[in-house]
Amino acid sequence: MLKIGLTGGIGTGKSTVANMFLQKGVPVYDSDARAKSIMSTDENLKKELVSVFGENVFVKNQLNRAYLAEIVFSSYKELKKLNNIVHPFVANDFTHWVSKQSAKFIIKEAAILFESGAYKNVDKVILVSCPLSIRIQRVAQRDTLSESEIMKRVNNQMMQSEKAALSDFIIDNKHSLEGLQKQVDSVYSSILSLS
Repeated sequence: MLKIGLTGGIGTGKSTVANMFLQKGVPVYDSDARAKSIMSTDENLKKELVSVFGENVFVKNQLNRAYLAEIVFSSYKELKKLNNIVHPFVANDFTHWVSKQSAKFIIKEAAILFESGAYKNVDKVILVSCPLSIRIQRVAQRDTLSESEIMKRVNNQMMQSEKAALSDFIIDNKHSLEGLQKQVDSVYSSILSLS
């Protein structure tokens, strides 16, 4: 079974692409969603987060995402700390998830596939790219963040050009959904021919 990484900066539309693969019957592991879930449920991880980021990281036993985001998106060093704590838990969860799959290939969707080093554990990488102006517009509509808050997140991720150099397939998401679907269909066929 091939393991395919799917990545892209904030607002590029990687979740839309992941859903298109899902509709084709490809199992998709959403690293960001799983990380949030594990951060709220795994007692060992919760203890580590509290010891590094303080008691306020949880409110009434729920992850205080706004508080944590304020810390980690203001400092690359703090973001790196968070990723170093959370990544091993997500990696174990992913390994367990993969063992239950039986498809020809699966997709691991991860915003920080390269930054976390997780790209080393997949066979091929798909990058979803998009011009920065469109990304800012999409995130502002979706998350009601200011442009400066969005840029903090963008600047904490690897540059799109660096990601492109490390990727096997690039999906350009600046056109219509129909155009996006055609690119997904093409990549899907290419990956199937490898498996």
